[in-house]
Amino acid sequence: MNISVTGFGIVCAIGNDAHAVCRSLMDGKSGVAPLHYLRSAHKELPVGEVKLSDSQMKEMLGIDQDKVVSRTTLMGAVAARQAVADANVGLAGKRVRLVTGTTVGGMDATERYYASMKENDEYLYLAAKHDCGSCTDDIIDYAHLDGAEGYTVSTACSSSVNAIIVGAEMLRNNEADIVIAGGTEALSAFHLNGFKSLMILDEKQCRPFDETRAGLNLGEGAAFIVMQRDAPDAIAYIAGYGNRCDAFHQTASSENGEGAFLAVSDALSMASLKPSDIDYINAHGTGTPNNDNSESTALKRIFGDKMPPISSTKSFTGHTTSASGAIETVICLLSMTHGFIPANLGWKNQMPGGITPSAGESGVTLNKVLCNSFGFGGNDSSLILSRRPTDVEPNPVKPEAEIIAEDVVTDAAELADLRQFVSPMESRRMGRLMKAATLTSLRALQKGGVECPDAIITATAYGMLEDSEMFLEDMVNNGEELLKPTLFMQSTHNTMGAAIAIRIKCHGYNITYSHGSRSYEMAMQDAKRLIALGKARTVLVGMHDESTPTFNGFCRRLGQPELVDLYSRSVLLRAKD
Repeated sequence: MNISVTGFGIVCAIGNDAHAVCRSLMDGKSGVAPLHYLRSAHKELPVGEVKLSDSQMKEMLGIDQDKVVSRTTLMGAVAARQAVADANVGLAGKRVRLVTGTTVGGMDATERYYASMKENDEYLYLAAKHDCGSCTDDIIDYAHLDGAEGYTVSTACSSSVNAIIVGAEMLRNNEADIVIAGGTEALSAFHLNGFKSLMILDEKQCRPFDETRAGLNLGEGAAFIVMQRDAPDAIAYIAGYGNRCDAFHQTASSENGEGAFLAVSDALSMASLKPSDIDYINAHGTGTPNNDNSESTALKRIFGDKMPPISSTKSFTGHTTSASGAIETVICLLSMTHGFIPANLGWKNQMPGGITPSAGESGVTLNKVLCNSFGFGGNDSSLILSRRPTDVEPNPVKPEAEIIAEDVVTDAAELADLRQFVSPMESRRMGRLMKAATLTSLRALQKGGVECPDAIITATAYGMLEDSEMFLEDMVNNGEELLKPTLFMQSTHNTMGAAIAIRIKCHGYNITYSHGSRSYEMAMQDAKRLIALGKARTVLVGMHDESTPTFNGFCRRLGQPELVDLYSRSVLLRAKD
């Protein structure tokens, strides 16, 4: 069986379609520039903005100009529509899945109208469009992907490569006929200030792998690819992939790059390739001192002194966070199709112990390309694209999964039991949902007699809503200075799954689904798929959510059911013998 790529679409800082993006890459033209569309006090920070206004995208998509729509949704719909048109495939009568990677979701719209939403009902409808899953559902609507079923992955900056991996696994397990997979992420003042609070933004154009690198430039954009089984007119093939957890820190990578090393190793193994078979590496390469050191070390562990040409394209696009993996996958496809290696813009000075990136090449043949995508929480994923079919055979056994243990917390009073696992000092630094997720996860593992599962899969509709709301309130009420990095660190949806992995040193598959009430269903489906495909024997699945008085007030005014105050359920699955 081969997973064929039959089309792709992209919109980012260097172009509003694949042709324009390709031209910019070949010309060495960066899209990183001063702020234009995003409303922020931080004019000193260069960013990679899409060169389209919300109004222009609404006109392209036939959306009423008076309607406020998240930029995340608009860019996603533009790119998804391009991808389907490029594939020239009919969707009618097919099992079609749209798998989207995003973390910001509708935050760009929410933050603009948050104060108004609290006072009156004019923009209250945005509360129902804030979550990541709503963005996916609206992309289906605005891109006219009639009959498609949406899935949403949220693993911070590796989200969209994980969306592609999930889509490929759906096809391998015969759960779909056509998968449109990728990611979309708009710039928001929320995460611009969050990254600034972590002190990892550069006020100059970023310089990945350069000795003088001082941080990243944020960007925005969207990209999707269309995948099918054994399609005769494939552009390229998904040869292999790996999803691993660094299990080290919520926002920093380990010194030896263990998660990245394992993800790349798994991708090579799945594709039955040797390191010497790779013709080009599109590195994650953010331009932060930590990432570039860690990624260099991981790659040297695999490729040694025979490093293939390598570059980071984030100096072209900015770091588009959840969309970056899909955008860079499309860049890899363009490089393979047109025979060039993108330059690592801005690189001048060799960093001690680091890789030496490419200045760009043309007239090359790229048969096999590796694309790296790493996220907060150590969610590290790698993807290998091939010009030729690779015949990755499905697991013939397909064992069934059974639940061997579970644990539930629905009352904050129960969190006192966390003391058997966590010290009081550490517990004081944890939010209530993190406490609940930790407690139910560790008790489920204890009940099942498993110290470390093969995979951790998390489901959450809104993530750690209390922390996100506190960060947003502080920014809206007090301005964009002196915001708390600890609150931002807890706002990414994969925080809980990553924290469990860090605690028990689990380097296995790690993913988070965030699609409203369907999140748990998606997580369980993935867990059973992993077991059926022979990729795991034990999987920890958690469903963790909370609400706040403010958010439940929005729900009441919208006439929607309120969310439960606190809910955490962890389930341990095992392959039946």
